[in-house]
Amino acid sequence: MNAVLFLLPIAVLLGGLFAALFLRAVKKGQFDDLDDPPQRMLQEKD
Repeated sequence: MNAVLFLLPIAVLLGGLFAALFLRAVKKGQFDDLDDPPQRMLQEKD
């Protein structure tokens, strides 16, 4: 039972941290264009 009381707050804090980092990345536009870069790699430059 002591392990649960110790690990549960750590898990909640890590989950909140990862959620905040994900929302920050979404807000900065990191996930806006996922299809174009792989297609651009296959096209030849003029």
